[in-house]
Amino acid sequence: MESYNIKIARELSVGSKQVSATIVLLDEGATVPFISRYRKEVTGSLDEVQVAAIRDRVLQLRELDKRREAILKSLTDMGKLTFELQKQIDAAETMVQLEDIYLPYRPKRKTRATAAREKGLQPLADVILAQRSIDPELEARKFIDDEKGVATAYEALAGARDIIAEHISENAETRAKMRQLFTEKGVFESKVAPGKEQEGIKYKDYFEWTEPVKSAPSHRILAMRRGEKEEILYLDIKPTEEDALALLEREFITSRNAAATQVGLAIADGYKRLLKPSMETEIRLLTKKKADEEAIRVFAENARQLLLGAPLGQKRIMALDPGFRTGCKLVCLDEQGKLLENTAIYPHTGAGQAKEAEKTVQHLFERYNIEAIAIGNGTAGRETELFIRNLNLPGATIVMVNESGASIYSASDVAREEFPDKDITVRGAVSIGRRLMDPLAELVKIDPKSIGVGQYQHDVDQNKLQTSLDDTVMSCVNAVGVELNTASKQILAYVSGLGPQLAQNIVEYRNLNGAFKRRDQLKKVARLGDKAYEQAAGFLRIRGAENPLDSSSVHPERYTLVEQMAKDLKCSVQDLMSDSTLRKSIPLQKYIADTVGLPTLNDIMAELAKPGRDPREQFETFSFTEGVNAIGDLKLGMKLPGIVTNITNFGAFVDIGVHQDGLVHLSQITNRFIKDPYEVLKVHQKVEVTVTEVDVSRKRIALSMKENVKGQAPAPMPQASKPVQKSFIPKPKAEPEPEMDLMSKLAALKNKFK
Repeated sequence: MESYNIKIARELSVGSKQVSATIVLLDEGATVPFISRYRKEVTGSLDEVQVAAIRDRVLQLRELDKRREAILKSLTDMGKLTFELQKQIDAAETMVQLEDIYLPYRPKRKTRATAAREKGLQPLADVILAQRSIDPELEARKFIDDEKGVATAYEALAGARDIIAEHISENAETRAKMRQLFTEKGVFESKVAPGKEQEGIKYKDYFEWTEPVKSAPSHRILAMRRGEKEEILYLDIKPTEEDALALLEREFITSRNAAATQVGLAIADGYKRLLKPSMETEIRLLTKKKADEEAIRVFAENARQLLLGAPLGQKRIMALDPGFRTGCKLVCLDEQGKLLENTAIYPHTGAGQAKEAEKTVQHLFERYNIEAIAIGNGTAGRETELFIRNLNLPGATIVMVNESGASIYSASDVAREEFPDKDITVRGAVSIGRRLMDPLAELVKIDPKSIGVGQYQHDVDQNKLQTSLDDTVMSCVNAVGVELNTASKQILAYVSGLGPQLAQNIVEYRNLNGAFKRRDQLKKVARLGDKAYEQAAGFLRIRGAENPLDSSSVHPERYTLVEQMAKDLKCSVQDLMSDSTLRKSIPLQKYIADTVGLPTLNDIMAELAKPGRDPREQFETFSFTEGVNAIGDLKLGMKLPGIVTNITNFGAFVDIGVHQDGLVHLSQITNRFIKDPYEVLKVHQKVEVTVTEVDVSRKRIALSMKENVKGQAPAPMPQASKPVQKSFIPKPKAEPEPEMDLMSKLAALKNKFK
C-alpha cells in the first residue's frame, strides 16, 4: 500500500497521505462524487478528477501485482526462478516490462528455435553468438546427426541462427530499445487495397499516406484503422529497416569475423520474421490505446456539456415531433412531464389540413395553459417552427429541441414500461418535450453513445468508453442533485451509492407510501442500508421538506452542526438560511473539529445561502437566420449564428439551422494557433460563422470563425426580430468521417489547414 501511495502521489503531484486516505475510502465503497464533495478534510480537498485518477491508477497497479504474482508462480513451478530474475520482476513498473522479462520462459507452441534446440544445436548457437575467431562451418559439422535430423553443416548453421534470432527477439533490453525506435521514428503507412478505390472514396486521402507515429492524432489513427478493418486500406507501422538493423547490430555484433557474419544473418531474419511483427503489434495496441483515450476524453467532455445543458424548468409544454407526409405528433405535458394528451396534426399536406392543424394547436394551447412549445429539429423541423410561430400564440416560448436519441428512447424498454399503450412516435414527442424541461433527467434514459457527440465512439474500447461515460453521467447527476419525489428510476440509479436496484426500490416505496417528507425515510426503503444512505443522502433533495436542510446539499451528518450554529445565534435553521447577516456573523473557526474543517464549513455556508442551487447555466434565447432553412439556401460568405453541437480533435460541428451541421476545422476556429478546440469552444456555445464552402450533393458545409474571412470580420450576434429559443441538445449526426473527407474538396484546403 505504501508503495502505491508514494508512486501515485508522485505521478499526480499530490501528497501520499491524500492518496492513502482516498484509497481507504474507495476500498470502503465510497464513490468518487461522495469523496470529493463530503470528505474534503480527509483527502485534502482532492477534486473528482484527482479522486478518479487515484481510483484508476490503483486498479492498474493491483492488476500489475496480480500478474507479477502469476509470473513468479509460473517460474517457480518451472524451476526457472533465480534471485536475479526475481529482482527484475519485482522492479518491473509496467505490464510491458513484466511480459518482456517473462517472454523467454513463457510456454509457447513449437517454433523454429525450439525445433533447433531439440536437435541439440543450442551449443552451436552459443559458440557463434560469442563471436570468437572460429570457422562456423567447421563448428557446424560437429553437430551433423542424421538421427536428430541434422544432415548438413548448412542445416546446423540455419538452426543455430534460428536460436539466435529468437534469443534476440526475446531479449527484454533489446525489445525496450526497439519499442522506443518504433515509437520515436516509426511511421504509419497506409495504401489503398487494389480495386477498392471507388468503394473506399471516403478514405481517399489515406490511399497514399505516411505519418510519424509519435505525432499522428487520434482521429487519423482511428480513421486508418477503420479503413483497414473495412478492407479498404493496407496499414503498416515501422521505422526504416536500416535504423532497426543498425540498432540490433550495435547490440549484438561484437566482432568482425565469420561468426559475426552469421549473427548478422540471424539479426536480419529475426527482425523481419519475429521482432518487427511483434513490435508492430505492440505499437498498434499502444497507439490504439492512446487514440482511444483521446477519443473517449473528447466524448466524455462533450457528453458532460450536453448533459449539463440549460433546463427550461417546470413548465407546461406542448411538444411536436415534426413530419411532412406522416404529419406531426403532438403531445401536451404538465409541469412534471406527465402526458396529458396526444394527437397528430398535418400542417404541411394541404391548406385544408393546415387549417385544421391551426385549430387543434390553438385549442390545446388554451386548454392546457401551455407555456412553451418544443419542436424537434429533424425533418420538417424548421417548417413546423414557422407554422407555429405564425399562429402568434400569446406568451408562448417557442423552442427548437434537438431530437437526437429520441427514437432510441421511444423504442426502449424504459419507454415501453412508461407508455405501454402509446406508439413510438408519441413516446418520441414526449422525450422532446421533457428534454426541454430538463436535458439531464431525460438524457440519462438514453445510452450516451447514441446521442452523436463523440469521435469514432464505435471504434474505441467499449468497456473503457462505458466506464468513462458512467463516470461522466454520475458526476453530472450528483453535481446537479436529484429531486427525490419526482426523479425517475433511471436518474436515481446514477445517484452516489444507489444503482438500478435501489433506485427501483425507492420508486416502489414512493408509489406505495407517497412522497418522502424527510431524507431519513430513505432508511425504510428495502435494502437501503446505512452505507448507501451515507453515500446518497446529500445528493437527494426534497422540495418543501419538513426540515429545510433536506432541500439542500448539506449532508445529514452535518445537520447537528448547523442546528448548533442556529442555536448559538438564538435563531432557527430557516432563519439562518434566509438571513445573510446571521450567516456572516457565524465565527467558523469555532466549529472546526477533527472531522470538520474550513472546506466543509465553507461549503455549508454556500449551501445555506442558496439551498439546492442548480449549477447549470440559465436557459437563453437563440435564433437561427430567417429564410435559411436548408443547405440549398446557403451562399459563400454568408454570416450565420449557430450552436456548437459536437467537438472533435480536428474541429467543431455547428448547427446553423439547415438540418446538416457544418464543420469549423481546427485551423478555422480562431486567428491564433490552438491545439485543442476546447481552448475556445464548448458544446452548446453560441457562435457566429462564415460559410466558406458548400457541397449540396454530398451535404458538406465548411465554416469559419476566423476574422477577416472573405474580407469581413464577425459582427456581434444579431438579434432576430422574432426570437425563437433553442435547447442546446446536439442533433444526431453521422459518425465523423476521416478528417480529409469531411467535405468536398477538403484535399484542396489541406495545404491551407497545415
